[in-house]
Amino acid sequence: MRTRLPLLFLLSAVLLPVPGFFPSAHAVEFEPKVYLEDMTWMDVRDRLNQGTTTIIVPTGGTEQNGPGLAIGKHNFVVAYTAAEIARKLGNALVAPVLAYVPEGRISPPEGHMRFPGTISVAESTFAAVLEDTARSMKEHGFHLICFVGDHGGSQQPQERVADKLNEEWHGQGARVLSVSDYYGENGQEAWLKERGLDVKNPSAHGGFLDASELLAVRPGVVKKEQLGAFTEAHYPTTGAAGDASKASADYGKKLLALKVNAAVDQIRKAEQRR
Repeated sequence: MRTRLPLLFLLSAVLLPVPGFFPSAHAVEFEPKVYLEDMTWMDVRDRLNQGTTTIIVPTGGTEQNGPGLAIGKHNFVVAYTAAEIARKLGNALVAPVLAYVPEGRISPPEGHMRFPGTISVAESTFAAVLEDTARSMKEHGFHLICFVGDHGGSQQPQERVADKLNEEWHGQGARVLSVSDYYGENGQEAWLKERGLDVKNPSAHGGFLDASELLAVRPGVVKKEQLGAFTEAHYPTTGAAGDASKASADYGKKLLALKVNAAVDQIRKAEQRR
């Protein structure tokens, strides 16, 4: 005799989300919401009226990261850190991650563009998108627009756009901050030295820092068996130039916290100057 499963059980099997099915870097969300794209326009309006006038514009990158780390590394990391920054600030929302950034000449290819899967845009294109994004946020009523970039090639264009708009908007009650400390003054390498971790060039591409951070936020896209001790000599064939053999999620959590705290401190100082 065929056993009949309860209708409730069958419905739950169909309707409940399958773990890992949704690809979003922020599939699990808690109140209060911080990701702009998870909200309705009325939600955003209400948050603005309640005093949430800081917006974080995260920029990632779509590039090769060696044989062990997924191409979306920067996007996954900055989606996580931007939300943590917003929650610590308590008065901020997070715009969608800008995933396309300067990665080198497209044709003939240079830099990361030499590896399949990388997507590059001209610096002028990237700057134009940043500028229009900032103008959109100002129009809606955000007072402090914060560029948080997880990619080295994005730092200077972000600074230039911020300088341009701040000069134009002087006295209008809105300004742009390129949150440079998140990337350049976060204390990660000093933290590693303090703990005596013997890692050569930890910030090298696809190395210890990259691997540890991605293991902390998106372990399912890391091929642990492919995390090796690479050097610059290996880069042309592997797309990685760092030693990721000692990377771990535990290290990654601390390293990410350092980036988040550096950004929060810089943004709070900027808020006080308004």
